[in-house]
Amino acid sequence: MNFIIFGPQGSGKGTQADILSDKLKIPHISTGDIFRENIKNQTGLGQKAKKYMDVGQLVPDDIVIEMIKDRLDQADCGQGFILDGYPRTIPQAEALDRIIKIDKVVMEVWISDEESIKRLSGRRTCPKCGAIYHLAFNPPQKENKCDKCGSALIVREDDSEPVIRKRLSQYHEQTEPLKEYYQKQGKLIKIDGMPPIAEVTKEILEKLRNKE
Repeated sequence: MNFIIFGPQGSGKGTQADILSDKLKIPHISTGDIFRENIKNQTGLGQKAKKYMDVGQLVPDDIVIEMIKDRLDQADCGQGFILDGYPRTIPQAEALDRIIKIDKVVMEVWISDEESIKRLSGRRTCPKCGAIYHLAFNPPQKENKCDKCGSALIVREDDSEPVIRKRLSQYHEQTEPLKEYYQKQGKLIKIDGMPPIAEVTKEILEKLRNKE
């Protein structure tokens, strides 16, 4: 099964994607991980992307879609994948449709803006491996230390309330139109992301079974 998961900042879509990856035995693929891997390995695409990122510019869609295509062509995606963080806009969705078939499911994990702000304000991130924690919902085993690599955790600048509100505004403007795009294809599943993680997972699995 190939499917997409999206939602506003703090919706828990990354957490749910990790859980589903384990349960369904298919890889969770995030655009952030793809960027880091390409830049770390100094691939041609990674070097191109880094030039834009170093000056604070968005990486052009043609470079991003090539990175994604390369990743989806790898052997571990043969039985399916969970794509997280792409597409973010209608043009990106159209580009994705040209390179890969998304089976039946595009999943939107919804939460309110106020819940998003509440969740993100407690978020801590590992600057080395990208692991994300939350002081209330998913704390690290050792205070301020990453469970995976032991690095000191940081509070990202974009987890401040003014920046969060700006990002949410961009999400509503640019990404929410994807709901109608995929609804017309009969692929959209809406998930309530407000309950605890286990309840959200239960709803996702039930709706996935109904799509089979």
